[in-house]
Formats: sequence, C-alpha cells, structure tokens
Amino acid sequence: MPRLLRINAGAGPEYVVERDGEVRKLVGNVFGDWQEGLRLPDGLEGARVLSPVLPSKIVAVGLNYRAHAAEQGKPLPPEPLIFIKPSTTVIGPADAIRIPPGVGRVDHEAEAGIVIGRRASRVREEDAASVILGVTCVNDVTARELQKKEGHYTRPKGFDTFAPVGPAIGLELDFSNLFVRCRVNGTVRQDSSTRDLIFPVPALVAFISAIMTLLPGDIISTGTPAGIGPLTPGDSVGIEVEGVGELVNPVEAGL
Repeated sequence: MPRLLRINAGAGPEYVVERDGEVRKLVGNVFGDWQEGLRLPDGLEGARVLSPVLPSKIVAVGLNYRAHAAEQGKPLPPEPLIFIKPSTTVIGPADAIRIPPGVGRVDHEAEAGIVIGRRASRVREEDAASVILGVTCVNDVTARELQKKEGHYTRPKGFDTFAPVGPAIGLELDFSNLFVRCRVNGTVRQDSSTRDLIFPVPALVAFISAIMTLLPGDIISTGTPAGIGPLTPGDSVGIEVEGVGELVNPVEAGL
C-alpha cells in the first residue's frame, strides 16, 4: 500500500509518496489534488522524516478498546469519550518524549490515528471515508498518576511532546482491521487490532464532526488497546500500525 511522508531533505518540508519500494515527490496539495512526480533515486536516504501533519487538534478517544476497558476495570462507554490533545503536544519520528519533573508515572498508549483530508462537519457514517486521507501512528503519552488524581485528561495528556505522530500516512487501508502494536526497548507491550474497537472509525467521524468541525490535517486518535505501561528516561518506544510503519521515539527526562 502507498504511504505519504513529510520529509526535510535540506530544502524544507515536503511530501513524498512511497510505493512499491520507490519514493517520488508529491506534486500538488496533499489535502486536495496531487500526483506522483519525479522519483528520488536515493529514496529517503539523508532525509529527516517529520510528523506527517501539523494538526490544529488531535481529538482522542478514551476507553475505545474492549480489552483496555476491562484492563482499567471500567464498563464499556455508551458513547465515545473524547478529549483534545493540543497541537503543541505533537512531535515527529526520532524526536524525544520529555517526561516533566514531578508528574509521576508516564505511560505509552499505542493508537491508530485517522488523518482528516478535508473540512468535515456533520458527516454521516456512510460518508466518513470521503473525508479521511489515511491512517498514521499516534502515541497518546499520558501522565497516569495525574490522570487518576485529577479525573480528567487535559493536563495529564497535554504536556509538550506527549503526542508523537508518524512516520507516515498509510493510504487505501481497511480501518476496521489493522494491527496496533507497541514495543518498549524491543519488547512487545501492546498487540491488538482495530477489530476490538468499541466505536469504529465511521462512527467516530460522525460523532465528532457533529460536535466540532474537523480541519484538513486534524487527527482522530481512536483509542489504545490493553497493555499500557510506564516509560522511563533512556527507553525507546515504538508504535506500529499496519500499513503505516513504526514510529520510534526516545524518552528523556524533561527540565
């Protein structure tokens, strides 16, 4: 399946298309009409891979995997539980997750992120695919002790660097059946599939777009499967979604 990547090869950010082992420049508007241009003979060699989008917001969904709800000892929600991660949380591949001092335990949360491709308001479930560009990886990094203490999500999930995104946008994927995995220092901690979602992607697009307008580049982070766990400085955490690739970030102590 093709992937879109946002890279910097020395001339500033640009989009490329990776397909069948070849990398080509994207010509046009990634959120509109585009086509594949010149092939890059060296592929991605020497290029820095960036966050594939700079969203105005990430709309994240809590308790949207059956096994994760059970892990947390909570009943299945009757409707999607949503919250916003600010744009300032976003970092790209290889950028460091910085753990703020004094926040206690900080966890990884592997998630499949749905990238919105065009302005979307009050979209019907049956039309959801028409506003979706593709799928990316999101790590919904969470200060777990703050979350439990405060009972809401804004501060625990809103620190700078708490939303690694990337490495690409996978196109032409089946949102209903994608594996989602997390590895910390090479050890698998989360391993599930979007088949376990309580509210599938079309339902999420319809529900969220009835509340707020989604803009091109915005991300719906669809929830995390069971297996959440702590991160510590010195760790390397990888989030992998089928058809997207692996998003790897080091973990550092923040100042």
